[in-house]
Amino acid sequence: MLQRLVDLLKEGESAPSGRLPYMSFMNLRCIFVASKKVSQAIGATVAILFFVILYFVFPPFREFIGEGSSILAKADVGRLKTYLLGFGVWAPVVSGALMVFQSVIAPLPAFVITFTNGLLFGTWWGALLSWSSSMIGAGVCFYIGKIYGRPAVEKLVGKRSLEYADKFFDRYGEYAIIVARLLPFVSFDVISYAAGLTSMGFWPFFIATGIGQLPATLVYSYLGQNMTGTVRVVFWVFIAVIVILVVAAAVRTRFEKRLMLEEGSD
Repeated sequence: MLQRLVDLLKEGESAPSGRLPYMSFMNLRCIFVASKKVSQAIGATVAILFFVILYFVFPPFREFIGEGSSILAKADVGRLKTYLLGFGVWAPVVSGALMVFQSVIAPLPAFVITFTNGLLFGTWWGALLSWSSSMIGAGVCFYIGKIYGRPAVEKLVGKRSLEYADKFFDRYGEYAIIVARLLPFVSFDVISYAAGLTSMGFWPFFIATGIGQLPATLVYSYLGQNMTGTVRVVFWVFIAVIVILVVAAAVRTRFEKRLMLEEGSD
């Protein structure tokens, strides 16, 4: 790559007025872009290898991952609360790490962490912790998709899930991220991975994610702080209400379009 840069500079020196030809600038740009992607891929691979090695050679880290996964899989808020309290002042850090972990590696329910954060830290601080850590997780998923491409993402989320995400992006276009974040039955992680496979830039993705996921984060945190019943019951009641509202809105939109067509034909 360095030799290619030297050749391009020599080409510029031989050009009239000592200026690089237009194509040389384009070639330089391509080289720098490729170099950046290679650097990102190397950095991401080193980070992944570090955590893989840490998992196998450091038993406390392996136990942390195993117990955290077990608690999240069972949606046990009480156990997660006790688990986080065991870390003392480091509880927020551990909670954030679990949120990022569930986003990137495991298809585990994030709402359990959000509920527990609301229960432990209150609505506002719990929401801030859940929102910020899930944003980090979304960013990591986005860059995994951007750096490693579709084959790697298919292995992580499955071909069928990724095809569903493709259709979602085809239908909603630039609004796909916000729409997906507002719908609780659309996978947060799959959409983040799929966004990395598109031409979408990181900041539009990041901003849309932050706006779209904030309402649900606030609601879950509030429910967590005021939780008196079984978390699964509270969660599914909330989901049922959201689904009803979404279906009603869709039916209303379709009805209005049909009505306008009928009026136009008259």
